[in-house]
Amino acid sequence: MPLLHISMRAGKPEAYRQAILDGLYRAMRETLNVPEGDQFMTISELAPANFRCGNAYGVQRSDEAVLIQITVFASRTAEQKTALYRRIADLLGESPGIRPADVFVNVLDAPKENWSVGNGIAQFA
Repeated sequence: MPLLHISMRAGKPEAYRQAILDGLYRAMRETLNVPEGDQFMTISELAPANFRCGNAYGVQRSDEAVLIQITVFASRTAEQKTALYRRIADLLGESPGIRPADVFVNVLDAPKENWSVGNGIAQFA
């Protein structure tokens, strides 16, 4: 039950944005065993004045950087997360062509009781 928020600079075509969503969904299916159809993702496009990525931690990022925040159940292993990071970088490199240095991923763990996926019910508590 991942929830994804993607932030990037505005101006990319729809096909580019759809390739990001498709790549992220595929990476999660392959590494986190996310069920088919489990797609809860948003993309926020920001004006250059509202988007800044530095080159900290020895990574040379460009203006094409994409920030990806993924909230998941607090049951994923460190190995699964590591595989997820690699797979996301690989898939987004293939399509739409984002450099691995421009793929920034943050995973947040949330207890199952913190989720309601509709109807005011805590389905996973």
